[in-house]
Amino acid sequence: MDQEKKILEIRPVEAAFITALLMGIVGYLIIGIKVVPQIAIIAGIALLLVYGAVKKVSFTELEGAMADGAKSGIASVMIFFFIGMLISSWMASGTIPTFIYLAVDLVSGKFYYAIVFIVTSIIGVSLGSSLTTAATLGVAFVGASTALGISPVITAGAVVSGAFFGDKMSPLSDTTNLAASVAGVDLFDHIKNMLWTTIPAFVFSLIVYLVISPDETEKSIKQMDILKEALINLNLVHWYSLLPFVILTILAAKKVPAIATLSAGILSAILVSVWMNGGVDSKGLFDLLYSGFKSESGINEVDSMLTRGGMESMMFSISVILLALSMGGLLFRLGIIPALISLLQVVLTRVSFLISTTAGLAVAVNFIIGEQYLSILLPGNAFKEHFKKAGLEPKHLSRVLEDAGTVVNPLVPWSVCGVFLASVLGVPVTEYFPFALFCLFSPLLTIFYGFTGITLPKHGKNSSKDSRRSPQLSKR
Repeated sequence: MDQEKKILEIRPVEAAFITALLMGIVGYLIIGIKVVPQIAIIAGIALLLVYGAVKKVSFTELEGAMADGAKSGIASVMIFFFIGMLISSWMASGTIPTFIYLAVDLVSGKFYYAIVFIVTSIIGVSLGSSLTTAATLGVAFVGASTALGISPVITAGAVVSGAFFGDKMSPLSDTTNLAASVAGVDLFDHIKNMLWTTIPAFVFSLIVYLVISPDETEKSIKQMDILKEALINLNLVHWYSLLPFVILTILAAKKVPAIATLSAGILSAILVSVWMNGGVDSKGLFDLLYSGFKSESGINEVDSMLTRGGMESMMFSISVILLALSMGGLLFRLGIIPALISLLQVVLTRVSFLISTTAGLAVAVNFIIGEQYLSILLPGNAFKEHFKKAGLEPKHLSRVLEDAGTVVNPLVPWSVCGVFLASVLGVPVTEYFPFALFCLFSPLLTIFYGFTGITLPKHGKNSSKDSRRSPQLSKR
């Protein structure tokens, strides 16, 4: 989506009104009366089509805008298909079941949420991918919590928090590299500077997870024994079942492209599955990759936990993503997003407003368009020069983009990450939202630092020169 392709020049106030109306309709339908996101987004698209018609924009232009928006999501769609196959193949190979067994064997109900948060954070940093972390280890933890009688909703929140801690702090993460690139800062300077907000957000989240974690109960102990026995009886727990995860981690560390990495993870899992079952069932294998793994242990809790994955399971997520990006295409082409950016740029008279406005736009892009990359690109490009004029270093801009862009996307029910996570974890975004603590603390901390001046220079190296050009900018 390219904001240079806009076909309307509209007033910022008009853009703000249309945006508020759009978000009100979509939010009410999804949160208020709980319709499926596809219908809510279609309603938003209908509103924008009517607005475009009133403005005398041809339907050919409007259709082109939607197509351009959807095109930007093709790469994500392909990755989602591969992740669907990864989950089902990792179920069949015992990779995820072995992780579940280890989680149940090593983790009691005591401090469960805190341990989930720590482990997914470590794996997230190692893989550099929040979605892969959630789709593999996250699925295992949520499944184990369901079997143990522990809240899968809070567990999902802890998984999302840990996965996006990793996505934010890993040098392998595409969003981390993107934020550094947009701001024009060295990658490791960017990561080092993020520690100022990331460490407090991590500590605050960990404390809360420790406090709300359940005590070990007799029920959970009994459930652990039942679950472990069922997994062993299904022949899904083996040390060699972890090989696909090892291969995936090594390739991710070597920065092999995502689809190639996922393909290796799928292929290795298929080979392990063939080894486990002593032969190949070609049709069964193709059904597995498309329709997902089907567990038939006879224990409802175990079967619901293991019956997952496949390309088919991604269709719901993909339909939401393509619709949301189509709506984003309309917002750009009708000039609404560019007008909002111009409105925000004229109110930047103080550093505190500059940082909070940049963070606010990153959050707004996540909610309006639902696209994680655009939540970094748009505010970064819009306010890069303003940060320079304020005497702030590029690393301060890149930190704000990560704190309010990267980690907010999973909190939006119709966003790329939100839809995906709700699908693979089996927990709606609106339910895990209040428990995704790291994702909630991060934007709040970056805004707090902006207003207090903590970690910000009192005099940037270009501040005296820039202040002569822009005396309206204040440091406090």
